[in-house]
Parts: sequence; structure tokens; C-alpha cells
Amino acid sequence: MKHSLPALPYKSDALEPFLSEQTLLFHHKKHHAGYVNKLNSLIEGTEYETMSLEHIILQSEGAVFNNAAQIFNHNFYWNCLSPVKTTPSDPLAKKISDVFGSMQKFKEEFLNAAVGNFGSGWTWLIMDQHEHLRIVNTSNANTPIVHSQTPLLTCDVWEHAYYLDYKNERLKYLEGFWEHINWDNVSKVYADKEHLNVIGLAGVVNNDPDDPMSDYLDELQHQEETSS
Repeated sequence: MKHSLPALPYKSDALEPFLSEQTLLFHHKKHHAGYVNKLNSLIEGTEYETMSLEHIILQSEGAVFNNAAQIFNHNFYWNCLSPVKTTPSDPLAKKISDVFGSMQKFKEEFLNAAVGNFGSGWTWLIMDQHEHLRIVNTSNANTPIVHSQTPLLTCDVWEHAYYLDYKNERLKYLEGFWEHINWDNVSKVYADKEHLNVIGLAGVVNNDPDDPMSDYLDELQHQEETSS
């Protein structure tokens, strides 16, 4: 299976002034595309060549895993951003308030975690198999799906995500990120929680086409295959 670079879900200047067109194009066309090209070269002639992206992530290690996971993480990240203001669905907003105390407290905890995420990595809002919402940091290419966690929201805190616009001021980037979260997308993923947290990734690992998580990941993969 040849992996391809998905198109951005908005125009390259749509997030200005939060993220400049230069940053978005460099991030998407250089970094994200680089992971895609590297993965294709690494898996050629191997057992991974016929696997979907998520199966590669779950079954590989080393350079293959790093590049595959970074593709997934970036696919997910682009869909976490919106050029227009959005708000969480009522069920999601209630869940966040129940867990963190309020949306404001959740914002503070999420941004503090992202500021403190040392080096390169990702900050996530995830849901575990017990329907518990948690904020987690991952380093480098690590991704929640290998831990049977459902990602709801992510912020890329690799320096290439913001350095052209913000230099070393990560907090300013994060404050802008908060104002551009695509809560419609986060709410959509959360709406499937009854299925996702019960089955987790078992269906993906077992190649079960009826598994909802498999359907969700397949949707990301479909975007990758049809939008380039």
C-alpha cells in the first residue's frame, strides 16, 4: 500500500495570524510529507508494504514506527484545528467539566502540560478503556493508539510546528492553538465513545472490519488516499 500525503482540511492561509501560511506549508509539505516519503521507502518490499497505516503503527518499531506514527499524529492534528470558532458539544463539555472542574480548568491543565512537555512531542486529551478522560504527553512519535487509548484532541509541540512564527515562545503558540481548536471534530470522536472504549483497539489488532475504532482510523486513512 502506497501511502500519500493528505490535503489540509482548509486553505494554507486559513489559520493566519495564528499560524502563517509559511509555517503551514513548511510543516505540511516538508515535515509531514517527509514522513510519508520515508515510510514508503522503508516498507517497500517488506511485510508492512500491504498494511494500513494503523496496522503498521501497532506492529512495527524503530524507524518504520516513528514515521508511520508521525503520519497518523499529523493527520489527526490537522483535523484538530479550525479557521472558525467552534464549541464542544453539550455531552463533551459536561464530561470535561465533570472531570476537570470546568472548561477553564481543563484549558489551564492542557496548556500547562503542553508547556511542560520537554523536547519534541505531542500533548493529548485521550479517553481510556474505562471512559476516563486524561491529558497525556507523548515524546517524539509516540501515539496514544498503541496504548489502547482513544485520542480526542492533540497539539503538536515539536518546534517545527511553531518556531517560524513564535520562535521559543511556545506558550504564545499554545494560546493561539486553544482559540483554533476544532471542537466539532473532537465532539465527533467523543460521540463514538460507547463503542470505542469497550472494544478499544482489539478490532484493529484482529483486523475486525466491524470494529468502530477500525472504522474511525480507516476514515483517516481514506482521507490520506483520496485527497492527494
